[in-house]
Amino acid sequence: MIDYEPRHWFSLLVQLRGSVLRNLAPRIALAAGLGALAEGLFRTTGFRIPSMGHTLLGAALGLLLVFRTNASYDRFWEGRRLLGAMTNRSRDLVRQMATLVEGDGAELRAHREALRRLVVAFYRLTAQALRDERDLAALGALLTDDERARLEPVVSRPSVVAAWMTVHAVAAARIAGASETRVLAMDANVTALVDALGGCERIRRTPVPFAYAQHIKLFVALWCATVPFALVDALRWYTPLAAAMLAFALFGIDEIGVEIEDPFGHDPNDLPVDRIGDGIDRATREILDVGGRAAG
Repeated sequence: MIDYEPRHWFSLLVQLRGSVLRNLAPRIALAAGLGALAEGLFRTTGFRIPSMGHTLLGAALGLLLVFRTNASYDRFWEGRRLLGAMTNRSRDLVRQMATLVEGDGAELRAHREALRRLVVAFYRLTAQALRDERDLAALGALLTDDERARLEPVVSRPSVVAAWMTVHAVAAARIAGASETRVLAMDANVTALVDALGGCERIRRTPVPFAYAQHIKLFVALWCATVPFALVDALRWYTPLAAAMLAFALFGIDEIGVEIEDPFGHDPNDLPVDRIGDGIDRATREILDVGGRAAG
């Protein structure tokens, strides 16, 4: 995700990173070329098409593009909400482990650290699953050699790590003599993490229906390809410029929808998935190191 200052409007105008302009350049050039063709035909043969059809269809096209953009942004925002829920539940689970499971023995400390480590690993593996990645070496010290070997053939790796988190929570509670109520409270956070994982997978595995996406692209393409021939009577030499501006506006709206409908990747306009993971790692470490000592 690109951080920017919304009040610095000039810097927003000239920044290319994250802009869809590069992807639109061929389509804008083609629209301008069609505008030039329309002007040439009109000048030599008087050919044009009535503008009434484009006037009527323009409203329908605008509604479709608005709906397309809203649908994509809903997916983007829902993805951010689910990652936020993972952040909150991760911090709360480590907080519970540091404070509700009382004691300071070596074995108990080992279970606390193992759960904290697996909480972060759960998030990192979720990010990998949403990106169709499988390189366990990228997790570094978050997994032991034995855990890495056991996860290698597994398809649903985050779910397995969630089970390991529960194992450590139960073992720590048994050592500390914590009540079943406290164990259930921790398990509720593990369940919430698994629910958030399922929500992210729903977004990732359920694209905008093909027929809808195709229809919008065909509608925009046909409208932009024919509108120069409807504008040429009024605009004459300005037709290529007007056609290019309309293509930039309409194709741009559709392209933005494509950019944000899958928000978990590595593109500039995707969510800051890795940065959120760094925040979970830092926060859980501080909770265990500082919060646990204060409670003790």
